[in-house]
Amino acid sequence: MVQLTRIYTRGGDKGQTSLGTGQRVGKHSPRVAAYGTTDEANSIIGIARLATAGGAGRLPEVDAMLGRIQNDLFDLGADLCTPEQENPEYPPLRIVDAQVDRLEAEIDRMNATLAPLKSFVLPGGHPVAAHLHLARTVVRRAERLMTELLAVEPINPAALRYANRLSDHLFVAARWVNAEGAGDVLWVPGAHRG
Repeated sequence: MVQLTRIYTRGGDKGQTSLGTGQRVGKHSPRVAAYGTTDEANSIIGIARLATAGGAGRLPEVDAMLGRIQNDLFDLGADLCTPEQENPEYPPLRIVDAQVDRLEAEIDRMNATLAPLKSFVLPGGHPVAAHLHLARTVVRRAERLMTELLAVEPINPAALRYANRLSDHLFVAARWVNAEGAGDVLWVPGAHRG
């Protein structure tokens, strides 16, 4: 499937990169920005997982969910780096609705134990929760970049749904890690205005 024997190729030295189809595009293209940002989110989730390793309570379950999400984010990157085309020689890897459905089921399961929000949540609380909030904001940026790409060329609709649902998942997981919301840091409007 993937075999990397050489890490540098010098192919990008002039500001271009290859898509999954072999097409060369600028590294600043909307498509590259979208899948590059999903990679950034994946890296932040990797950092969050450092704090879940060997943890107690909900942390092992969160770690398992995040492990699945990290793999999905590589699927999403593969999806985004391969433009839609008719009758491809090799069918590209695409995000499927079952991946979106899994996120929704996990959100529903975690959210069932959370108290309703009475204010917006500030990123913080448990270190895992803070990292999940950071990952959530990067996923939202990836989603915005995906919609920017969609304005100029088609993308897989399930990929966009996955990104949208993932940011919700990371928000709920952060609250779940924060003692089911009891450890959330809440916004107090105007608290320090004078």
